[in-house]
Amino acid sequence: MMEEGMSIKGSITLVLAKPTGEVEVVHKDNIIVNGGFDFVADAIGNSGSRPGVMGWIAVGTGTTAAAATQTALVTEIKRNAATYAHTAGTKVFTFTASYAAGDATGALTEAGVFNAATAGIMFDRVVFPVVNKGVDDSLTAVFTFTMS
Repeated sequence: MMEEGMSIKGSITLVLAKPTGEVEVVHKDNIIVNGGFDFVADAIGNSGSRPGVMGWIAVGTGTTAAAATQTALVTEIKRNAATYAHTAGTKVFTFTASYAAGDATGALTEAGVFNAATAGIMFDRVVFPVVNKGVDDSLTAVFTFTMS
């Protein structure tokens, strides 16, 4: 008997660019939260009330470990629109958001993907080593998800 299953694994890559040209890269695996799995189920099968698409990446300063039951970042400081990308026939999709100089400044330690500009459904959450984003720095956050 053949068994089939589906899983989604994700990670974030943060690229911090300083005005001096110095670049810092942080990569960390994330967890899909319970609300993220509910989102997938509703997007596939709930024709009566499908959720809005994921399209925002939030960053924050919370350091509480990521847990499946969480529904929001612990200390969100900024949420920006994200660009979705997927190549048909592959099992990988990404969300990318940029934070310009003066945007999301602080000691960043957490991030997540959401389906609304405020509140909404959180798909995943990750806690990472501190990324100190100064007022003149720019940051690019890329969440990569792989289905299997």
